[in-house]
Amino acid sequence: MANVSVAAEWQLLADRFYRKLEIYQLRWKHIDLSRYKVACAPFGGPIAVIRDDSKIVQLYAESALRKLRIFNSAGVLISETVWKHPGGRLIGMSWTEDQTLICIVQDGTIYRYNTDSECLEPNFSMGKECFEQNVVECVFWGNGVVCLTEAGKFFCVADFKDIKPYKLADPLIGIEEELPHCIAVIEPQYTLSGNVEVLLGLGDGIVIIDEDEVRQVEVKTKAFIRGEPDQLLYLGPVQKIVLSYDGQYFACFTHDGTLFLLNSRFEYVHKYQCESALPPQQMAWCGLDSVLLYWDDMLLMVGPSEECLSYIYDEPLILIPESDGVRILTNTTMEFLQRVPDSTVTIFKIGSTSPASLLFDALDHFDRRSAKADENLRLIRTSLPEAVEACVDAAGHEFDVSRQRALLRAASYGQAFFGFGSNFQRDRIQEMCRTLRVLNAVHDPQIGVPLSIRQYKSLTAPVLIGRLINAHLHLLALRISEYLGMNQEVVIMHWACSKITASLSIPDATLLDILLDKLKLSKGISYAAVAAHADKSGRRKLAAMLVENEPRSSKQVPLLLSIGEEDTALTKAIDSGDTDLVYLVLFHIWLKRPALEFFGTIQARLVARDLFIAYSRCYKHEFLKDFFLSTGQLQDVAFLLWKESWELGKNPMASKGSPLHGPRIKLIEKAQSLFSETKEHTFESKAAEEHAKLLRIQHELEVSTKQAIFIDSSISDTIRTCIVLGNHRAAMKVKTEFKVSEKRWYWLKVFALATIRDWDALEKFSKEKRPPIGFRPFVEACVDADEKGEALKYIPKLADPREKAEAYARIGMAKEAADAASQAKDGELLGRLKLSFAQNTAASSIFDTLRDRLSFQGVS
Repeated sequence: MANVSVAAEWQLLADRFYRKLEIYQLRWKHIDLSRYKVACAPFGGPIAVIRDDSKIVQLYAESALRKLRIFNSAGVLISETVWKHPGGRLIGMSWTEDQTLICIVQDGTIYRYNTDSECLEPNFSMGKECFEQNVVECVFWGNGVVCLTEAGKFFCVADFKDIKPYKLADPLIGIEEELPHCIAVIEPQYTLSGNVEVLLGLGDGIVIIDEDEVRQVEVKTKAFIRGEPDQLLYLGPVQKIVLSYDGQYFACFTHDGTLFLLNSRFEYVHKYQCESALPPQQMAWCGLDSVLLYWDDMLLMVGPSEECLSYIYDEPLILIPESDGVRILTNTTMEFLQRVPDSTVTIFKIGSTSPASLLFDALDHFDRRSAKADENLRLIRTSLPEAVEACVDAAGHEFDVSRQRALLRAASYGQAFFGFGSNFQRDRIQEMCRTLRVLNAVHDPQIGVPLSIRQYKSLTAPVLIGRLINAHLHLLALRISEYLGMNQEVVIMHWACSKITASLSIPDATLLDILLDKLKLSKGISYAAVAAHADKSGRRKLAAMLVENEPRSSKQVPLLLSIGEEDTALTKAIDSGDTDLVYLVLFHIWLKRPALEFFGTIQARLVARDLFIAYSRCYKHEFLKDFFLSTGQLQDVAFLLWKESWELGKNPMASKGSPLHGPRIKLIEKAQSLFSETKEHTFESKAAEEHAKLLRIQHELEVSTKQAIFIDSSISDTIRTCIVLGNHRAAMKVKTEFKVSEKRWYWLKVFALATIRDWDALEKFSKEKRPPIGFRPFVEACVDADEKGEALKYIPKLADPREKAEAYARIGMAKEAADAASQAKDGELLGRLKLSFAQNTAASSIFDTLRDRLSFQGVS
């Protein structure tokens, strides 16, 4: 009996059953759809209505003041506002995927509303041409729109999230034709180019336009016989075009009342001859199996056969296409017309003997304590899993709660007779129970979201939660999130922000307690995000109180900066130990406050001060110098100046008498002046003074010699270079200026003269007076230059016989070395000298003889 009563509601079209379910008796009053412009959101979304100002109304029946009103799908008023926009007549309105209402008026202005009837800023325009020519028609899809002007020009917005209108190709160029009979849009996801394409019923055929081109559509007959070529099909003027939900099929209503069904390649699939040639007011696909056509009093369903179904209505209606059917909105009801799911057909079809139908019937016998229950189970024992799955699936497609319960009980009853390893079926039943509880909760008329299970899976639970919280149904959204094991943070945060916006009269301390009571429900909640909303709402004190509860410094510190709590932010950043956060605050304060105030802020905070100094040493010397001067750290300024002078010296242009040396010298002189003001840096002061003096002399030498070889060399190298160049006067000047000692002077001059092999000058220099360094350096200089003859001039003058012996040995004079060593009476020296002449047998014997003589005399 149950099967008969359920199937009696169905209607058969070809080999497929359809059912029309009444979902809601609408709660609104005095709404006549024939006198309103209506926009219905898919997926059971809200309904926006506004009086159509192109139609005559009786003023005594309602106020002359136009209102935009938004209802849920059950006709419960959500919000309303007075329509105040100029710009001419409202041409069209539609809902985007994120449930923003788009309204386009005659001059091309785009107004956006949320579900609270709040106009969102800013407004946009379709462009200058739309403003001048006036928009006469709008065709919406998903997140975009195509507009037609009085001049026959087409303009498109591909995505309302980034409104950038652009012009489409002109289909009327060279054609003396009125505006197109009909317009349909192929969404970018269904086109090969990935761009928006527009179908136009133009003239006697169909035209496709996009941004770049216009092309005529050739409709082909489908070649069913192998080898038969496709032939072109004449449609005649097309009055209506509608695309299927998946973009794979087109339904075209022509001038003679014929409905053609074409595939995406514009190949003929089927046609149906309607009784009326009058174009229908609305056309819509019902899933992918049939097309609905609506005239004033009749709704006609045409399927893939010569048959049709008709429904008579005595009131206007709106067709709302969904992925698995069509919602039908009338003045009084919301209905859902869909193809009966296969699982439902197998169970409830009259005369069905499928396993699922027998299982459902077995439960009925079991409830009546009939033995027939066991008989049914024995018949389907091997097919129980399939029967259980069908019952579960059918339950998901039902809107009636009692029928859902009956089907799930049947599935659970059948599952109880499984053997081991049946956890999959049990989990499937539990999953369906969770899904249906969610769907039944949002089906409630006060919520008014009549989702089917297929729509719910396509929409996804997180999106549903987002829509509920946007409708301020936070409690339901929170319970669903908790029930499905989802993150509740999004719901709680949205509630908190909404509470702040709606509670302007509640004191900050009281509101803080209310907020914290709920925010604590989620451990990962971002107090900083809520505090940011409070700050935007003008409640800075509340924001500061909220941010104190934020445990994550990375979120807390930036928010403190945004609300002007820089000192607190700096303290929090330092306490966190995160140098990146400290630098974030430092840079923020640095840019915002005067220099002296900034210096005062960081002076008392050692970590902040040290990080600032470390950064400034690398990138901001001038600012760092100002800081050191403000704190009296003159020596640190001096060191910075000295470092700058060295950096300037690394410049490749700082050579060949470059004027860059002038600034270098001035920097060092400034450093010397600062060093001299502190007693602890006397050495640095003196060193800086001499460095500046040396650079000045070296600069003059490079200018005079035109050789870049002096700058940044030492005093000794400068003297040596001057002597090598023959500039003895300059060398003597450097010696005098820097009080170079006589010994050092002699060493430098001896080796410099040897370097240029000026042996006469070297000999003359040795005779000026007795050298304070002795004659050994003269000998070494000559030997190093491999001038043994020159060395012989100075070896005899060596006072120490040991030095004399070693000098003779170095130039290979064994006998003289032996004589000098014998004077020294040093056996160890003789041994070393013998080793140096190991290759010379005669020389070795001389050293052996002398060593034996010394040993005989008792000298070691």
